[in-house]
Amino acid sequence: MNPALNAVIVIVAGVGVCVSYFWLANLVLDKVIFPARGAHAGRNITRANRVRPWLFMFPALFFVGVYLAYPVFATLWLSLNDRAGNFVGLRNYNRMFSEPKFGESLRNNMLWLIVVPAAATAFGLLAAQLTDRIRWGSIAKSIIFMPMAISFVGASVIWKLIYDARDASLPQIGLLNAVWMQFDGGIGSVLMLQALPVIVLVTMALALGFGAWLLLRGLRGARVPQVILRLVLAVIALVLAGVALRWAWGAVVVSLPYGRPQQWLQLPFWNNFFLMAVLVWIQTGFAMVILSAALRGVPEDTIEAAVLDGANPFQIFFKIKAPQIIGTIVVVWTTITILVLKVFDIVLAMTNGQWETQVLANYMYDKFFRAFDTGMGSAAAMIIMALVTPILVWNVWNARKEMR
Repeated sequence: MNPALNAVIVIVAGVGVCVSYFWLANLVLDKVIFPARGAHAGRNITRANRVRPWLFMFPALFFVGVYLAYPVFATLWLSLNDRAGNFVGLRNYNRMFSEPKFGESLRNNMLWLIVVPAAATAFGLLAAQLTDRIRWGSIAKSIIFMPMAISFVGASVIWKLIYDARDASLPQIGLLNAVWMQFDGGIGSVLMLQALPVIVLVTMALALGFGAWLLLRGLRGARVPQVILRLVLAVIALVLAGVALRWAWGAVVVSLPYGRPQQWLQLPFWNNFFLMAVLVWIQTGFAMVILSAALRGVPEDTIEAAVLDGANPFQIFFKIKAPQIIGTIVVVWTTITILVLKVFDIVLAMTNGQWETQVLANYMYDKFFRAFDTGMGSAAAMIIMALVTPILVWNVWNARKEMR
């Protein structure tokens, strides 16, 4: 059968089954189980209204139980057995933690967690602020949001072409190499590929250091949980500032291979950033839409009061708007963080985990479906779930707190 026709049939059948279920459930509940007639009509209506929400939620609860709760416990049990089905306790976890490839996967995932949520949220916030201030902002938003309509594999194919490299004697079809080949080591090359990155990295380090100083300055009078959180964030900011300064020094002393096309996805460590660019490109549109709605909800009177007090646009944004949408920013950040912990398609399609780009989901896939080591694969899956669950719980708790 034609795949398109098959998809249409599945969609129509799925919608039809859902509509039929809700219609029949209402019919049986109101006409058979609790009919609204006779001496107990009022009591039956009350009981039907109490049962109706659970009846409507039953399909979702059933499928969540079958396809989420049961697999979790089944995976936990598999992680305690070897590939032959013999119980081995925590041996799979010991083996996994001793493998260099698992350490590489964990390090790369941490790098993704630091870069992708921060970059996607920052670019999304910037796009939301700027597009709301221009006449054709809706068109710009549509263009920025468009990558969300592309699958991760489709986006990976697009970006793999951008990173493509051919022999130096041939025209470069990869956009990045086509630009790279225009640099010849002259003053323009030094300014663009060394001086500019140094300025950006030093500025970033100064911004991170200033952020750490602001966090530490607010310790006085703060509660113990806030003190701990501020200290942790300040330490992270200072570490990242040190990394940025080290990269800046590297940009000063580096000797760049001009005139030779680069295999960007085969450059250890840096190839992770080329992969991250794909996910940032996709998720920036998501962050922009959510944050744009939040910015529109900021009361106009507070902005007008700030303007009357002589505040400039930067002060209005950072001191008036940003503090009022901090909850939304955190929700967007954590949502992208959960996605990053499960990232799989991009790495599989672009590098297949080679050249030190392995992440946890790909490690799990390799163990489970390529090496057929169900114990190790399940142990890796449990590690991913252990990393995702606290963020999910915090997200739900924060959402419920805001609804009160």
